[in-house]
This record gives sequence, C-alpha cells and structure tokens, in this order.
Amino acid sequence: MLISAVKGRWNAVCNAVSRIPIKYLYALFLLMAVAISFHSWYSSQDMERWTRYNNFLIFKDAWSHLVHNQDLYVLYEDEYYDLYKYSPSFAMWMGAFAWMPDVPALICWNLMNVIVFLVAMRKLPIPKERQSVLLLFLAIEMMIALTSSQINVFIAGFFILAWHCMENKKVWLATLLLVITVYIKIFGVVAMSLFLLYPERWKAALYTVFWTLVIAVMPLLVISADQLTFLYKSWAHLLANDYSASYGVSVMGWWHTWFNMDIPKQGFILTAAAIFMLPFIKILYSGSTLQLRLNMLASILIWVVIFNHKGESPTYIIALTGVAIWYFTQPPTRINTTLAVLTLVFTSFSSTDLITPYWIARTYVEPYAVKAVFCSIVWVKIVLEPFFVSQESLSAAREEEFSRAI
Repeated sequence: MLISAVKGRWNAVCNAVSRIPIKYLYALFLLMAVAISFHSWYSSQDMERWTRYNNFLIFKDAWSHLVHNQDLYVLYEDEYYDLYKYSPSFAMWMGAFAWMPDVPALICWNLMNVIVFLVAMRKLPIPKERQSVLLLFLAIEMMIALTSSQINVFIAGFFILAWHCMENKKVWLATLLLVITVYIKIFGVVAMSLFLLYPERWKAALYTVFWTLVIAVMPLLVISADQLTFLYKSWAHLLANDYSASYGVSVMGWWHTWFNMDIPKQGFILTAAAIFMLPFIKILYSGSTLQLRLNMLASILIWVVIFNHKGESPTYIIALTGVAIWYFTQPPTRINTTLAVLTLVFTSFSSTDLITPYWIARTYVEPYAVKAVFCSIVWVKIVLEPFFVSQESLSAAREEEFSRAI
C-alpha cells in the first residue's frame, strides 16, 4: 500500500513537472549558477583567511604557479587550503579564468559547468517532457555541486557527450572528451569502458593514445620540457601518497561506518571493477541495444563515485545523473520508481539544510556515507539486469512508451 501510494504521488508530481517548458528549467539552472557564485563570494567577505570557493581558487591559481615555474603540488597556505591534485594541462587550461577577478571568474566557471551539462542532457534520447522532470530531479544535487565550485558537473556532462559521440560514430571527439576528463580527474579512465560497446573500439583506442600524448605535452606552450617533466614526477608522487586511511562518502565508507568493516581498498576496488565489467563482457559476445548502452553509461557515472575512496558529497551530482539516466530513459516500474525516490531522498534531500537540518547532515548523513547507499543499490540492479532481463523486450517497451510521449 505504501509503495503504491508513493508511486501514485510520484507520478502526479512528474506529470505536473512535465508540463513546465524545458526552457524554464534551463533558465533556472543558469540563474542558479550565477546566484550561487555571487553568494559564495559575498559570504566569504567576513572570513578572515580563506573563502567558500576555495576549490575554484586552487584551480585558478594553478595557472600562475605553472607559468612561474613553481611546483603545482605543494601547499600554498597564503592563497588557499588543500592541495592541487590535477594535471599540469588542467592548470594551463585555467588560464582562461585566471586573468579575471574572482567574481566574474567564478560566475563564468559555474556557468561553463552548467552549460556543458545542459548541452549533454539535450543529447539524451528522452522526450522533452521527461527531460523537465529529470532536470528537476537533479536540481538540489546541482545546487550542492555548484556551491563547492568544483568541476564535477562538467565531468558528468563530458561523459554523456562522449557517449553521444560514440552513438554517432564521432570517435575522435568522444576520445578527446574522455581524455580531457582523465587530465582533470583520473577516474575518467573508467568512462573509456564505453568504447567496448561499439564496433569502433580499436579506432577509439588509437585516438585515445593520440589525444593522451597531445594533451600531455600541451603545457610546453608555456613552460620548458624540464619543468614539465618535474611537474609530472611531482604529480605522480602526490597521487602515490594520497591513498589515505579515509574511505570517503563511498561504499567502503558505508560498510565501514555501518558494519565496522575494515576493508582492504585495493582488493575491494579490484572486485568492484570486475563486477562492473561483467555486463560489458556479455555485450562483447551478445551485442547491445540502445537501452543497454544507456544503462552502461549510467553504471559508469555511478561507479566512479561510489567506489571512490576520496568521494565527497559534491561528487554525487555525477552518480545521481547516472541514476536519473537509468530511470528516465526506460518505462517506470514499481521497483524502479521506489529506488529512484529513495535515492533522491537519501542522496539529495539528506544533504541540504533547505530540507534536512544541518546538524543531522553533519552528524549522520556525511559520517555514515548515507549518500552512497541507494546509489549503490541502483548500481547493483543495473549490473544484474543484462543477465536476468530481456533487453529486447525492455527496448520495445521503451520505444512504445516514448513514441506515445512524443
């Protein structure tokens, strides 16, 4: 009865939201980017030392450190807290923002993230009515991500755009997009498993090698070869020593805090990677459908977050986007709707003081990795479905429903 009531209320909300023209949702997201950027700057004015947009300053100041031949991978406490952990190439790209004062630079930064994301959403094979619901489904998590002034929204967008490019046989562009994500966050490598879904996988491998080499040497435009070599060694040293005792907001963090399990990280990640690859192996031998390829995209978006020992609350815009793609690209079932609602409540609603009291979030949600729980359950379902659900019947149902929606 409860599940039926929840599903009925959910369907009513979705029907109401679907009537909102998609352009208004686009405007909402763009205004959100501007408003959050300005608020982050304004609310930092009374802070004695650092700012609320510290992550962006780490990115922005990396350009100055790069061109002045400084080590990118040491702490600059006079400028920001925490370390820069990204590639020298990413530091060079930040030159596009480094020349601007903080306020316009931060606004442009968040707008770039949102625009890339919205363009990616438009490329998904979803009727506009359902896209409106999808965007509203992600709105709170988007707000959390933008408040952190990180680049997770951009990463999610590039993963989706790379999938779209592979669907349209634009292999060179798909590989470029994914190699760019690797030079921002290493877990972009996981998204390259997309290539296994398409006949052009060997061409994709060659393009990947090409773009990897091109982007690796790109900083030579502004620094010497010796300095670039030094920076790559320094970056490798930082990453090698960054495997801390923390489990982050991840499956490991969830199991550790809930069940007091001390989990060997490397073994756990290797096991998770093997499970992740099972559907791809099946696809290599039995072929794929559009719905299955969408589900594998969703699996990638979720996996890179829930198995990241450095996972933080703002990275869950990537995982929740995966959940949204899985749910909104196929006909809703009772179990899928229940999982989608629970994921929304415990991933997004639990992390914002607009809905959940701050002390609850700080005392329970973050320490107990609550955000990882239902994203993980959805991911397990995605991985198991190719072995137990007929993809042909699912695709037929999808096409029938979407044709009615259009």
